[in-house]
Amino acid sequence: MNFEFFGSTQIVFGCGALSQLGGMAKSCGKNAIVVTGSGSINALQLTDLLADQGLSFTQFKVVGEPSILVATQAASLAKEANADFVIGFGGGSVIDCAKAVSAMITNPGTLLDYLEVVGKNQPLIRPGAPVIAIPTTAGTGSEVTRNSVLSVPGEKVKVSLRSVNILPRIALVDPYLTVTMPPSVTASSGMDAFTQLLESYLTPRANIITDQLSIVGLEHIAQSILQAYQDGQDIKAREDMSLGSLLSGMTLTNAGLGVVHGFAGPIGGLYNAPHGTICASLLVSSMKINLSKLQKLDPHHPALSRFIEVSRILTGNKQAKVEDGLVWITSLSKKLDIPRLSSLGIKKSDFDLIIEKSSRSSSMKGNPVQLSREDLYQILEDAL
Repeated sequence: MNFEFFGSTQIVFGCGALSQLGGMAKSCGKNAIVVTGSGSINALQLTDLLADQGLSFTQFKVVGEPSILVATQAASLAKEANADFVIGFGGGSVIDCAKAVSAMITNPGTLLDYLEVVGKNQPLIRPGAPVIAIPTTAGTGSEVTRNSVLSVPGEKVKVSLRSVNILPRIALVDPYLTVTMPPSVTASSGMDAFTQLLESYLTPRANIITDQLSIVGLEHIAQSILQAYQDGQDIKAREDMSLGSLLSGMTLTNAGLGVVHGFAGPIGGLYNAPHGTICASLLVSSMKINLSKLQKLDPHHPALSRFIEVSRILTGNKQAKVEDGLVWITSLSKKLDIPRLSSLGIKKSDFDLIIEKSSRSSSMKGNPVQLSREDLYQILEDAL
């Protein structure tokens, strides 16, 4: 049994954990670049905590999901301000931007030197500036991942800057920060975390540690996602969702993902649609094809036993069959009002381009079974 496991240096989890920020920030440096989203309503509380410690800071707001241009602008501002550490405060895209800024504060060249697929994919030479990642959504788990997903408008794709050198030094997860998420964002981000846990459990790259984290994460999200969607003020449900998201980040960064996320990056780049919504829209059709393909290939395929375990977790029935989990996911998607791909502006005429771009995604390599072009086309058609 051989495996590696990467994670943030320190994880601080709990309701009210944000109050501990001041001391943590002081341990990282004296001058911060604070990357926030345009709607981060608790950012004032954050900057007050920094000011109380006598720390200097410069704020950069990310509108929407970050492009390489936005990340480059933020890095330039950080260098001009002589920032020696980075705070990412917001959703996964904000934290991804913060990690890219961290890399470019300490490393030479441009982001394209280090991006995969469309860039040179060179390794980062030096560790990035320390990052404190504070999520205000429960979805991507970006606070504990070693990649930064950025859009490249000229190529109409989203790609990753991927390195252990951008793992946040501190992941500060306070479920209280997620209670203001509207139901639609709770649903899409929650299903993103759910998908990450599911795909990293089903991939052949999973290991004994990621398996346990995936199972616990799936249990917490399964019991709370609908409640969090229906009642955003339910702190227990928000806590479960934040924990599931955190664990999903740990599993994906160590085990990888599958076909849903293989599609998500290219589709997000082509249509500028929210990542979590794309993943949620594709999940049911992707799992249908995976199950069908596995059953035809080998009725005793190891991945099928994992599907059965997932079914038992989701339904709470120890006698559940492989198809029961798919029924549960389909029902949940309807209750959460998950949109069809067509509502995101996706057209059947673009399927060939989507498949072409998706085939180069690293996540496709982690799928439990190899899928043909026809299989990929069927997934998109069923989700349309």
